Amino acid sequence: MPIRPLPDTLINQIAAGEVVERPASVVKELVENALDAGARRVDIDLEEGGIRLIRIRDDGGGIAPEELPLAVSRHATSKIASLDDLEAVATLGFRGEALPSIASVSRFQLSSRRPGDEHGAALQVDGGRVGEVAPKAHAPGTTVEVRDLFFNVPARRKFLRAERTELGHIEEWLRSLALARPDVELRVSHNGKPSRRYRPGDSEAGLRLGETLGEEFARNALRVDHAGAGLRLHGWIAQPHYSRASADQQYLYVNGRAVRDRNIAHGVKLAYQDVLFHGRQPAYVLFLEIDPARVDVNVHPAKHEVRFRDSRLVHDFVYRTLQEALAHTRAGTDVAAAGTHAGMGAMAPPQAGSGAGAMPAWTPRPQSLGLRMDEAAGAYAALYAQPQAMSAGQAGTAPAFGALPRQDVPLPASDGDVPPLGFAIAQLHGIYVLAENAEGLVVVDMHAAHERIGYEKLKNAHDGIGLRAQPLLVPLALAVGERDADVAEQEAQTLAELGFDVTRSGPQTLAVRSVPALLAHAEPEGLLRDVLADLREHGASRRVAAARDELLSTMACHGAVRANRRLTLPEMNALLRDMEATERSGQCNHGRPTWARFSLGEIDRWFLRGR
Repeated sequence: MPIRPLPDTLINQIAAGEVVERPASVVKELVENALDAGARRVDIDLEEGGIRLIRIRDDGGGIAPEELPLAVSRHATSKIASLDDLEAVATLGFRGEALPSIASVSRFQLSSRRPGDEHGAALQVDGGRVGEVAPKAHAPGTTVEVRDLFFNVPARRKFLRAERTELGHIEEWLRSLALARPDVELRVSHNGKPSRRYRPGDSEAGLRLGETLGEEFARNALRVDHAGAGLRLHGWIAQPHYSRASADQQYLYVNGRAVRDRNIAHGVKLAYQDVLFHGRQPAYVLFLEIDPARVDVNVHPAKHEVRFRDSRLVHDFVYRTLQEALAHTRAGTDVAAAGTHAGMGAMAPPQAGSGAGAMPAWTPRPQSLGLRMDEAAGAYAALYAQPQAMSAGQAGTAPAFGALPRQDVPLPASDGDVPPLGFAIAQLHGIYVLAENAEGLVVVDMHAAHERIGYEKLKNAHDGIGLRAQPLLVPLALAVGERDADVAEQEAQTLAELGFDVTRSGPQTLAVRSVPALLAHAEPEGLLRDVLADLREHGASRRVAAARDELLSTMACHGAVRANRRLTLPEMNALLRDMEATERSGQCNHGRPTWARFSLGEIDRWFLRGR
């Protein structure tokens, strides 16, 4: 078959295969065009899940009549004019492919009027065949009507799902948009009936958290806002006890564009690693702002993905910001009506419909709270500060975290003096501590709580000493792939900071001369391979820290109080006060909750009081 140019209609249909996956793809492209045109209100009318009809009406700037044919021409756009524009694009659309692609696989009509024009104009396109521009009455703005999607491409139409499924995809995308653009009013109707309306609010998406993700998310959301290194990360992350079985409530936006990014997702996962129960997923709505010149948005046909110029910086920035925010989620903080820490907002639960102003807020603070670590640090130093001496047979004494200090706590003079977790009143079955606070009853799993307290003390003690390397008597020859050998050579300094002394001894061979002292007996070969894989994939690795934390977690678990140990009231109160002062104390080392509360109103309902 000879080489020949393809017809324009076929070119657009091929492009439609990349841009137009299903009705939700059409809604996405058309609504994004409306937003780029400055729309403040968008009406979305659908029939049969968008398969029969998609009509998008906006109040944006409109299109000149003579430009309507250009609007449905391939690679015609008003959003970029040069490579410089493309490398710093700030609009949602920019390729000029959406309208011609959609028009090539549907019965398409484009109507528009600019605010200063006397009347509007319309252009009909039927399966890629462009008609003539004709005058038409139209309010300022633009209407795009897409009928019978894929009517002329039956093979594509067979891949569409049931009406309810396709409508669900559209609603999910609109939910994502509503979170990102609370300033825009969105009205949706399906089969002639109004189905959803997102009213406009201020510039903070918090007003739509409950409306889009549910009141439970809004009640458990922690607000984050941090800037540095030319980046800003803000939005909401769910507290660890609010987790999901799937990643269905994870929304990420880069410069206002909803994207999926494995690098950032990995950073978020690492931040939650120490507080999330195994197999559960965090929930979040996060907005990353970055200089458009430092991110490439032109890497995916549907613009779902981006590429960062410095992905390692972005990864670390996201991880450290969220990890620090989660570190300040202490047991009792979400029932405290006051008592904010420096840089950390009050953790009072938001009232329904109260908006962003009542959301818990977090901003980084330079200092950390003292955790009575002097004994722990001293004991830890005796064990791990001199690994060679230990290997020679010198023994130390493990930190005695199993002992709870006695603490005589005076009874409060009034409810205003009651701490968040209240005061102990009893122990239940040798497992749970029962306490009374200003709101009602607090129940604490004493082993889980004490385990987290000991774990955090061990981590802080280790951080104070730092990672130490243990030299090997005989260097270890490690066979790796050539890519991993390249990474080891390039990241030698990073590996040294993690406790590994590694040099390249051949194209696919490494010589390992030292390993992290704390993990010397924990298969350092496999650990090093995992570290190299992380450095290659994400430009950073927490494998050593994770392995260290796992070991410290085991030590803390063995040192924590066991079930059926009877505690005195002063010991119980000391545990409660330590929980209030310890980072991440709302969960144990394995992500299980350490406490629960029951308000007096809930307890009254158990017994039908007041009815």
